[in-house]
Amino acid sequence: MQAIGNLMPPLSDETLLIVRRFAMEGVPGEEPVDLTAGGRVRVEERQVPGPEGGPDVTLLILSPAEDRGPKAGIFHVHGGPFLLDGSAVVVSVEYRLAPEHPGPAPVEDCYAGLVWTAKNAPELGIDREHLLVSGYQRRRRSCGGPRALLARDRAFPKLSHQVLSCPMLDDRFETYSSRMLDREGLWDRNSNLHAAGTPCWASVVAAPTCHRTRRQAAPRTLADLPRTYIDTSSVEVFRDDILAYARRLSEVGVSVDLHMWSSGFHGFDGLAPQAAVSRASIATREEFIRRAIEG
Repeated sequence: MQAIGNLMPPLSDETLLIVRRFAMEGVPGEEPVDLTAGGRVRVEERQVPGPEGGPDVTLLILSPAEDRGPKAGIFHVHGGPFLLDGSAVVVSVEYRLAPEHPGPAPVEDCYAGLVWTAKNAPELGIDREHLLVSGYQRRRRSCGGPRALLARDRAFPKLSHQVLSCPMLDDRFETYSSRMLDREGLWDRNSNLHAAGTPCWASVVAAPTCHRTRRQAAPRTLADLPRTYIDTSSVEVFRDDILAYARRLSEVGVSVDLHMWSSGFHGFDGLAPQAAVSRASIATREEFIRRAIEG
C-alpha cells in the first residue's frame, strides 16, 4: 500500500496537475498500448457536437477492422479503451475537467458523446439494442453513474447495461470505509475530503444554482436503470458507498452483478494487473461484458 501511495502525491490544489498527469499517463514506465498492432482494429478520432452552448467533444472510436455486421457498442469513459475479440465497437470520450470547467460541463460532455454515438449507431456498425456504458475510476473521477441516469431521465438513448469499476458515488463521505485510510494507498480519506471540493465533485454536483445535473448526482430513485455490473475491493475508500448503491439498485428491481475483491486497493487491477486478484477481477468483468454483448 505504501509503495502504491508513493506513486502519486495526495490530492490537493498544489498537486492537481501531477495527479492529473498520473491519471492520464498511468504508472511511470508503463509502455503505451498500440491499439492498431496486428491490423485488427481501426482507430478513428472525431469531433462531434457537444452540449448546448459548449464546445465540440472529441471521441476515440475503436472498430473491428473486419466488418461482420452490427456489433454491440461500448461507450467508455477513460481508463483504457478495450476491444473484445472483434465483437464490439468502443467509443471513448474526452471531456472537460474541473476545476477549469465546473459542473455540469463534464457530465454534459459525456452525455453529448453518448447521444451522438446512439444517433450514429448504424454508421458506426453498432446495434442500438446492445449499447453499454462503462467507466473505470482509476484514471479519472469519471461521469460513470450520471450518464445512465441522464439517459433514463431524458429518455434517450436506451442502454442495455452499465459497467462501473470502483466508482466514486457519494460526496458526503460518512461511511466507515471513506475514512479508514490515512496516507495509505493511492486514494485515502484526505483525497476524499479534497475531492469533495472543486476539483472533483463540482464536476458532478455542479454549482448550487444548477439543479439539472444535481439530480443525477443524488437521485431519489435508481429505478429503470440498466442491468449493472459494479465492483469494489475490501481496502477501498469507496467500498461502503458502492455496496449501498448496489443495494439500492436491487431494491428497485435492477439486476446487479456485485463483486468485492479481498485485499484489493483502489485501482489495484490497473496498477498490479499480474496479481492473482487483479486477473480474477479483470476476467470477471470481461465475462460480464461478453455475456452482455452476446445478448
